[in-house]
Amino acid sequence: MREMIARNAQAGRIDWIGVRGARREPLVAHPEAQILHAGLEGDHARPGKRAVTLIQAEHLPAIAAYLGRSEVRADELRRNILVSGLNLAALKGRALQIGDACLRITTICAPCSRMEETFGPGGYSAVRGHGGWCAEVLEPGRIVLGDAVLPLAEDCLPPNLRVSPHP
Repeated sequence: MREMIARNAQAGRIDWIGVRGARREPLVAHPEAQILHAGLEGDHARPGKRAVTLIQAEHLPAIAAYLGRSEVRADELRRNILVSGLNLAALKGRALQIGDACLRITTICAPCSRMEETFGPGGYSAVRGHGGWCAEVLEPGRIVLGDAVLPLAEDCLPPNLRVSPHP
């Protein structure tokens, strides 16, 4: 089972990058960004295990369908990076090479009350289970639209970045 979970059908790619300068500000799309240990440069980020937020493009049509809309835009979901082509849920606890940076998927990024403000009644429920993932920054680096998103094997990481098997 572990071996099957570790395999991925293909690499993903970055489809959108968004940064917000302060809490409750709208996200601004960027063609590239610098990921620092605290998150995307210029973003109102949460350092640590929630420094960067990612969401899958494949979830946007599902959210739109639950809302009865024809589409949902990445900026409306308030996540930093929209990726396509790989299942982020399958990567929980794993490291990713994303552009020049290295992130580790840490925890689900649950929707917030802003989804009701953005989408109206039912917005929170529509995003539930589709809200994306949080990640910690293992190695800072530059990301650009179209960059590959590659899952990394734990043994490819330097020892100081590996997850300890014992808490």
